[in-house]
Amino acid sequence: MHLLADLFAKARNRFTGDIQGSCLPKTFPKAAGFALVGAAAAYQLWATAPAQTVCQEALCETADEQEFVNWSATHKVRPRQLFQPETVHELQQVVASCHASGQRIRVVGSGLSPNGMAFCPEGMLSTALLDKIISVDKDKQQVTVQAGARVQEVVDALRPHGLTLQNFASIREQTMGGFTQVGSHGSGATIPPVDEQVVSMKLVTPARGCLELSKEKDPELFRMARVGLGCLGVVAELTIQCVPSHQLLQHTLVMTRRQVHQQHKQLLQANRHLRYMWLPYTDAVVVVTCNAYKEGEALPACPPPASPDHQLAPFRELLHSLCGKLRQGVAPQEDLPGPTLEAVDRMSGTELRDHLLAIDPLDHLWVARVNQAEAEWWKRCEGYQQGWSDWLLGFDCGGQQWVLEACFPAGTVKEPNGADLQYMEDLMRELEAARIPAPSPIEQRWTCGSASHMSPAGVASGQGDCQEHLFSWVGIIMYLPSDNDRQRAAITKRYVFAPQARTAVEHMCVCRHPLCCMRRHGSMQQTGQVMLPILWALML
Repeated sequence: MHLLADLFAKARNRFTGDIQGSCLPKTFPKAAGFALVGAAAAYQLWATAPAQTVCQEALCETADEQEFVNWSATHKVRPRQLFQPETVHELQQVVASCHASGQRIRVVGSGLSPNGMAFCPEGMLSTALLDKIISVDKDKQQVTVQAGARVQEVVDALRPHGLTLQNFASIREQTMGGFTQVGSHGSGATIPPVDEQVVSMKLVTPARGCLELSKEKDPELFRMARVGLGCLGVVAELTIQCVPSHQLLQHTLVMTRRQVHQQHKQLLQANRHLRYMWLPYTDAVVVVTCNAYKEGEALPACPPPASPDHQLAPFRELLHSLCGKLRQGVAPQEDLPGPTLEAVDRMSGTELRDHLLAIDPLDHLWVARVNQAEAEWWKRCEGYQQGWSDWLLGFDCGGQQWVLEACFPAGTVKEPNGADLQYMEDLMRELEAARIPAPSPIEQRWTCGSASHMSPAGVASGQGDCQEHLFSWVGIIMYLPSDNDRQRAAITKRYVFAPQARTAVEHMCVCRHPLCCMRRHGSMQQTGQVMLPILWALML
């Protein structure tokens, strides 16, 4: 792996400005450098040894009749071949055989990403049957799982042992392989992205077979492979560091933008978990904090929670008024599903938002009205609740959607530099000035850094302790609230916003197709900030 180590050292030094005369140009973007380092590692693992030919008939089924659709129904594919290995040995056979024949394959997990990077017409490898919980080591607080095990299944298996995962993304339907390979994250200024919980892993490569990687066994490749995005091989097994099961006390409150600016540093430093939800075209920011809670502790004094009917009234009243106008022919809308009054009263808040947005999702004035109703909904949901961490840290982020998430440094936990709030101030000003029909919420979270080289929150060697670095993650959502193909196409065409900070990179698991980003955002192309996802796409 000398080529990998040499390229990595030169690239890292270029990013920090420590050397002159490097093989990389002075203007070479940081993100593109990360990707080239990944490409070097991939070359070593995919092309440095002769492949072993094996028979794949028993491990493959023709899949032309099967159509794969991702969760948001933004991409679909009919692969000519589908591989579904059940053991690591079968996985090795598939990878070696495809390597020998030159067949292209991509690995697919749960299909939750809004982009279609896991889809490949030539062939796909599903980890659905590699879903075993192999072992739980209560003394070391570790769990070993196959890559296809779902996050929720792992949490359920850990519960009897008094253990859980350190952090969670919004949902828990991801496979553990995908969850870690894309560098998923929860929220907490002192908590790293989930790849930092990977203790060891088995990586199946065409040239080297099955590699066992850890901090002790090939630490440089291990840090590269933890967030490998599939370009270094197929993850077969993972050993994850867990934490004791614990309860949290969640506090939800609504602040003004000015109040958030005034209290931001204190909120970051005083809370174990912190999430902001910015509501465009309103002055409301939903602030959600979570901290340790011991069963039996008294909850902080606060007004009694509002009834569900009172909480949902702003959404219901707006939708009831529109439904009445639609039935009277006052506000016609082609192909709009008109729910009955009874159906409206059975809907959750996110379902009500979807139905309201479907009425006219590209009219910024209408979207602003829906956002204002959502702001009032959140005000009526203010208060405290306690529960287990895996339950409270999840978040109902709504129905089918496009998502673009940016990650960028924001100073340190002790001394945040304000880049996170400046980013949001610029973003909100620009989208509101441009009259972009941006629905609520735009979610902002924080983590500390990661030692994984290709993590969006990666911290270079020599830049100090990863725990001290602060990164902000901002997720911009454009909902696809109906099944109307024309409406969905129009929303997709309109959704062209990109990260604005020069130091921001897009998070691969949730960005729209990377090549589309390059095509649509000339200014971003010049700064190089979209180069990381583009090169990742080429390597997958």
